[in-house]
This record gives sequence, structure tokens and C-alpha cells, in this order.
Amino acid sequence: MKRFTIYNSPVIRFKVTILASLLGLIVNATNAQTTVQSGQTAPASQRYSLRQCIDIALQNNLQIKQGELNVQGSALQLRQSKLNLLPSINGFGSQSFSSGRNINPATNEFVESSVTSNNYQLSGQVTVFNGLALQKTIRQNDLFLQSTQMNLKAIQNNVSILVVQNYLNVLTYQEQLDIARRQVETTRGQLDRTTKLVNAGTLAEAQLYDLRAQVANDELTVVNAQNNLDLAKLALLQAMNLPAGNSGAPTPGSLEVERYQLDDPTLEPYSATAQAVYETALQFMPDVKAAELRVRSDAEGVKVAKAQLFPTLTLSGSISTLYSSVGRQKQFENGTTLVPLTVVMNGVTSTIGVVNPAYTYQNFTYGEQLNNNLNRGASLNLNVPIFGRFVARNRITNATINQKTSEITADNTRLTLRQNIETAYTNMLAASNRYRSTQIQVESLVKAFQAAESRFNAGALNSVDYNIAKNNLDRSRANLVQAKFDYVFRTKILDFYQNKPLSF
Repeated sequence: MKRFTIYNSPVIRFKVTILASLLGLIVNATNAQTTVQSGQTAPASQRYSLRQCIDIALQNNLQIKQGELNVQGSALQLRQSKLNLLPSINGFGSQSFSSGRNINPATNEFVESSVTSNNYQLSGQVTVFNGLALQKTIRQNDLFLQSTQMNLKAIQNNVSILVVQNYLNVLTYQEQLDIARRQVETTRGQLDRTTKLVNAGTLAEAQLYDLRAQVANDELTVVNAQNNLDLAKLALLQAMNLPAGNSGAPTPGSLEVERYQLDDPTLEPYSATAQAVYETALQFMPDVKAAELRVRSDAEGVKVAKAQLFPTLTLSGSISTLYSSVGRQKQFENGTTLVPLTVVMNGVTSTIGVVNPAYTYQNFTYGEQLNNNLNRGASLNLNVPIFGRFVARNRITNATINQKTSEITADNTRLTLRQNIETAYTNMLAASNRYRSTQIQVESLVKAFQAAESRFNAGALNSVDYNIAKNNLDRSRANLVQAKFDYVFRTKILDFYQNKPLSF
């Protein structure tokens, strides 16, 4: 038999209500000190350890996958809030064509021509001040991400605890099945001995019938124990989200698990009080941490809402240019010409020559037009909220309500934790008293059965009284194991709350 230890890290969330139900299912186990004497077992290579079962469940559980997506979404939200500190830059481009009477986009003059034009613009804007809303949003989303991560750890812990519960159920019913088989073997041995004595005429034949009835009753107990074991194995497969018998998964009948041994308790007084356990648990329990982080996140949300009342100062800039197929042209001087000009001076008409320069024209290239039409601009913008239909005020109120709701949730989480610890502590004390009393009972019944067995073997006790003594001892031993499991696991609950390793 092996030992297994679970270390309670911040990744794990522990719910005493779940483990309390777990204890109610496992405390019916019979003597865990005995060894298996009958029944087939699978090779060690085909057995599932508790660690393997937990790993499979964590990998296949759909709630965990959904929780991981929630963490990814929260991380993306935090990343975007950080990126909002950067400037926003936009580019614009257009291609247009028109004919007839148009406005030349380069000269703003009317032209009677087909015009092809391009327009390009690059603009950017950055927030200089908005009441520190961007920075507060980053803090809010960072705390929300941490809360989401804690919630994921809580889900992982719930799944782990469910697997532990079903795994221990399998061990419990396996022990019950083994003891039921040993009871059948013991009763059959007494039946064989009684048969020989009846045939020899030493005992009455009526005692033989009583033992045969007891054998049939013990065999029925074996059948019931096997059914309970198969159901427990099916529940374990379902906790791991493995379809029984499909895709290579084991069936309830073929599933084998490794066994772990529990040491006998010492019944020494517990080292901490319920209040001390509670104060320690507050420091690391994931559900408490998640609730507290959510309160802090919502508190930052109130600050973000209040920041909307402040003016917003932004800096913006732009650069633009354009091209037109009928834009301005380049002018070149190409020599001079003598142009005759008739003038009248003092009543005398004469002709003179006027020197006139000759010009040629050439369109600007595409790139030259874009460079010549380049325009740059920058502006500082101040937006002062004066009246916005009380939208900002209502946002503040709504954020405050969310914060108060989170505070109530956190208080309720701590209250539930304290009540669960108090319940676990009280149950631990009760289990200690029950275990001590059951030990005394078993010691007395062992002596009584030894005396009854000696008398039965000597023929001084009938089979009915012998069976009663045997059944009383079997029940008391089962009750002792029940009390042992109950006390040990209730002690481990308190250890777990204090971040101590939970050993099996």
C-alpha cells in the first residue's frame, strides 16, 4: 500500500462541505490494515494512482477549460487597457474621377474637363489627461485578472477534491468487498467443520442449516459490495470525464486504483484552536483571495467612473497631400519674340517692336504634386464636460453598487469559511470521542467472541449465538474503521486549512 500527499498551495481551494460529504462516504470502510486475500488484481502498470486521476480530470474538465478562457479574456482586457496609453494613428486615401464642370482640387478653380484626383491623409491623437482614467483602468483590470486567476484555481481545486472523493470511495468499497469475501471464507470453514461434526453425530443438524443460511447471507453481502464498487469506479471515471469503455478508457469492471494506507490516530489534542485555523486560512484560501481582489478591482472601477467628470486634454496632428490631373503646371522661358505694337503719340501713329518672352508649360509629376501640396497641422484640444444627461453620475452610482456587492460577497465568503472551520473543528472533537469509545468496544467484543468461539468449538454454544457474537464483532470492527477514517480526515481538513500537507 502506498502513501500520497497533497500540498495545499494557493492553487488549491478547499471546501469543507465537499470533504464533509466525502467523509460520510468513506467512513464506512472496514479494517484497512488487512491485506487482500482473494479476487484478481491488475498489474501495477495498469493501475491508476490518485495523482494520475487528478491530472486526467484537470485536463478534461470543461469548467476548467472555460475558466482558462476567462483568464485569457481578462489578460487581453488588461493588455488593451495598457495599449490605450499609446497614440491612435489613422491613414486615409481616396481615388476620385469626375467629368464636366468641376472644381480643380489643386487650384479650387472651375474647369471644364475630366478630373482624376487622389487625396491622402495621416492623422494621430494621444490623450494627455483625462482624470487618470486610463491608469486607473489598468489597475482595475490587473486586479480583475488576478481575481479571475484565483477563480480558476478554485475550480481546479473543486475538480481535484471531487476526484479525491470518488477515488477514496473506490478504496472504501474495495476494502468492503475484500472483507465480505473473507467473511464468506470464514463462514464456509465453520460450515465444513460443522458438517463433519453433524455427520459424526456430535452436533444437531439444525446448526448446519443456520450456518448454510449465514453463508448465503455473506455471499449476498459480496454481491452488494461488488455492485457498490462498480458504481464507485464509474463515478471516478465520470469525475475524470472519461467515457467508460470508449476510446481506450477503462470500464468500471477493469478500472484498478492504487491503495494508500492511513496510520492509526494518536488522539492527541489538536495543536490549534478553531479561531487560529480560521486566521491562517484567511491568508491563502483562493476563494477568499478572489473575493478580496474583486473588491479592490471594483473600487478602482469607482475611481474610473469619477474620472469621467474631469476635462479631457488631447493632442492631435495630421499631414495631408493631394494630386490632380488638371493641377498647376511648371513654366519654362523659351527665348523672346518681337511683337509689333501700334501706338499713337501726339497724334502721330507709329509702329514699334515689343520684346515678349516665350514660355512652355509642363505638368508636375505625381510625386512633385504630392510634395508641393503637402500640408501639416497640430492641435491641442480641451473637452470640458458641462452637462451630459447625468450619464457620468449614474456610472459612478453603478460602480459604487458593484463595489458594495463585491464587499458583501467577500464578507459572505469569509463567513462561510469561518462556519465551515468551526463545523470541522467540532466534528473533529466528536470523532475523537467516538474513536476512543469504539476502541474500548472492540476490545470487549474480541474477548466475547473468543469465548463464544471456544464454546462453539466445544459444542457448548449453538450456531445462532455464535453467529450473533461473530456479527457483533464484525460490526464493531467496521465501526472502529469508520471512526478512524472520520477522525483522521477531519483532522486533515483542519491541517489543510492551515496550508499543511494532506497525507494519505
